[in-house]
Amino acid sequence: MHRLIRPALLLTLLLSAALHAADYDVVILDGTVYDGSGGPGVVADVAIRDDRIAAIGEFQAADAALAIDASGHAVAPGFINMLSWATDSLIADGRSQGDIRQGVTLEVFGEGISYGPLNDFARQVLKSRQQDIRYDIEWSTLGGYLEYLERRGVSPNVASFVGATTLRIHEIGFEDRPPTGEELARMQDLVRQAMREGALGVGSSLIYAPAFYADTEELIALNRAAAEFGGMYISHMRSEGNRLLESIDELIRIAEEAGVPAEIYHLKMAGRSNWDKFDDVVARIESARARGVPITTNMYTYTAGSTGLDAAMPPSVQEGGYDAWAARLQDPEIRARLVEEMRTPTDDWENLMLAAGPDNVLLVGFRNEALRKYTGRTLADVAAERGTSPEETAMDLVVEDGSRVQVVYFLMSEENVRKQVALPWMSFGSDAGSMAAEGVFLKQSTHPRAYGNFARLLGKYVREEQALPLGQAIHQLTTLPATNLKLRDRGALAPGYFADVVVFDPATIQDNATYAEPHQYATGVRDVLVNGVPVLRDGEHTGATPGRVVRGPGWEGWTTTD
Repeated sequence: MHRLIRPALLLTLLLSAALHAADYDVVILDGTVYDGSGGPGVVADVAIRDDRIAAIGEFQAADAALAIDASGHAVAPGFINMLSWATDSLIADGRSQGDIRQGVTLEVFGEGISYGPLNDFARQVLKSRQQDIRYDIEWSTLGGYLEYLERRGVSPNVASFVGATTLRIHEIGFEDRPPTGEELARMQDLVRQAMREGALGVGSSLIYAPAFYADTEELIALNRAAAEFGGMYISHMRSEGNRLLESIDELIRIAEEAGVPAEIYHLKMAGRSNWDKFDDVVARIESARARGVPITTNMYTYTAGSTGLDAAMPPSVQEGGYDAWAARLQDPEIRARLVEEMRTPTDDWENLMLAAGPDNVLLVGFRNEALRKYTGRTLADVAAERGTSPEETAMDLVVEDGSRVQVVYFLMSEENVRKQVALPWMSFGSDAGSMAAEGVFLKQSTHPRAYGNFARLLGKYVREEQALPLGQAIHQLTTLPATNLKLRDRGALAPGYFADVVVFDPATIQDNATYAEPHQYATGVRDVLVNGVPVLRDGEHTGATPGRVVRGPGWEGWTTTD
């Protein structure tokens, strides 16, 4: 016989149940939790309230408005993309499909070029580089750009270094000369302002004009300004090939003299003649770390890089910007000299076409639609069709396209990539945009790292090749880069940390993008939350755009009580 419940008591019980269910917004149940510290996972539940991890322990589905069953899956902090070029792709599509579907919850920009600070000339340069994705530049500062993304709505969090190239363009343009004292002082002030806006430090990319024209002293001066705010230096070094070791020495010197930590972008030994430098590279970095200079690195998980045909030509011919460069490429006397320079081994500049060979240069990105018929073909193949040398063909394509032309260079050894992923001071960056396999993005090809860099680490190198344990890989994707960047409350699964969380299946996660067909999503990531909001559920994007600006240690918005 059922006891009759008085209406008032029934109401009290219902209210109590409702309050209990609202204890948390989300609980993730029965997953193997990897907190980011590097150790093995532990079966546990994760409770989220608002935008933070509330607790890790044992909960029930009734404890939250949303319960996610993670049994048989890994639960980890959201992954950090240490080298993202999603600067434009997030404007076109804020969902960040390519990276969100791999578990990336933070995109870090600023490899030499940053989207602020901008004066009229720097804005004009940035505008001139737009291709299929077109937009008005409504900001002038780096902080303004990041806030612009947040206002538009983006799924991942965003952060940036201030670019040393951008600072040079702002004050010096494309001239091959050192800054005057006044110009250098203004560049330092621009660094300070960017740091107050939340920049992470100074980023450089030294093989390209006009960054190539900066000497070591200039870079030390810029980083001394960043050091005042706790920033770091991160660099695509002057060489990743013939002068790789000397370039590491320069980076270490900048770190020591400026008083900043430093990180090497996309560490590699480029070109077959440099593949045997792995042990010397590791020894140099370990030696610096042992004497208290905090040097770290990042990488992408492929044997090919991707950049422009400008990396096949000496920076001297590029002085003055694209128009001056293109004009020189049409001068018969200059062309004849360039052919010889492009064919001649040198330590004076980084010649990626010579390092790879024309048969290993894949054409993937054109502005001129008439040239897109060459997409997916090698430079050697197109040169043979045109009846011109690879060097002349490269020059002609740059002129005809109105751009540097995006290419893929096959440069690295698989053995070195496999060894690098396990280095304890290695984090990961795609060096690519975060695209969708639809719409405007399908107008051009790309490198498969845009869709597979992080899944490839966990599928190929962790599961299949057992190059490193899963817990260590997650640490290198999360807590390690967050610590290097001095981020507050990011990069770990711990109470009080922001709820950037990825749920994936270690047994099935894999990259599917190829060089022939790069626009293919990775699989195996099931759920992703950013700031406590689900953006991926059961492998499908929810359309949510909860991403925020993540700021560095110098942000003027921090207070001593934060």
